[in-house]
Amino acid sequence: MTTKPSIRTENLTIRFGGHAAVNNVTCAFHPGELTVIVGPNGAGKTTWFNLVSGQLRPSEGRVVLGERDITALSPSGRARAGIGRAFQLTTLFPKLSVFENVRLAVQARAGQGHRLFIKAAKLPGLADKAMHFLEQTNLASVADLPAAALPHGDQRKLEVAMLLAMEPDIFMFDEPTAGMSVDEAPVILDLIARIKEDKARTVLLVEHKMDVVRALADRIVVLHNGELVTDGEPAEVMALDLVREIYLGVGADEVA
Repeated sequence: MTTKPSIRTENLTIRFGGHAAVNNVTCAFHPGELTVIVGPNGAGKTTWFNLVSGQLRPSEGRVVLGERDITALSPSGRARAGIGRAFQLTTLFPKLSVFENVRLAVQARAGQGHRLFIKAAKLPGLADKAMHFLEQTNLASVADLPAAALPHGDQRKLEVAMLLAMEPDIFMFDEPTAGMSVDEAPVILDLIARIKEDKARTVLLVEHKMDVVRALADRIVVLHNGELVTDGEPAEVMALDLVREIYLGVGADEVA
């Protein structure tokens, strides 16, 4: 990879009491690359994500965005700097309409978050932009429904629409298909694949489903007990017996 890293962690560590949930993880990520972070339950994947996106502060080490040390930045500060995070559980405004959820994200991106409750008609440019992201995620037909009325799969699509509306440079997805049916999951994966097509964007994805990993990964990072075990191209990483049988918790025949 010849481009400069868009984001990297250096010796990133967090301890809870005497336990290191993430231990000395150094890793760099580049534009145009989708990296899947895998490992068994308790490996430190979501904790590492929380350190990168600012929900947690490290005990040691730092997070660097481009050439900027953002270790001390709040989650909102990191969002403004270009890091977009989608969580394992949906984080929506359930009583607001689908359209209003996305409009608020567009307004925040435009620096007008302080005008949250202004009527959409008074911000026509932003309203049009919100509809654009709803169309991208196939949600325009349900724009007037309360977010809470959507089925789970559409709520995940709405979260992706809100993430797109923030126009981040770094996209972070934590098990984006969790709780979704077999019919719903491909829609989300298609949205992520389309995000990946923009070579200016960097995509980080925590996932344990091997079909998702195969479909999307340019690179796999394996964590175990909070430590980075291996990092490389999917075929190379998935061929390791240690990864297949222990760290991914599956037999060789399941990932062959």
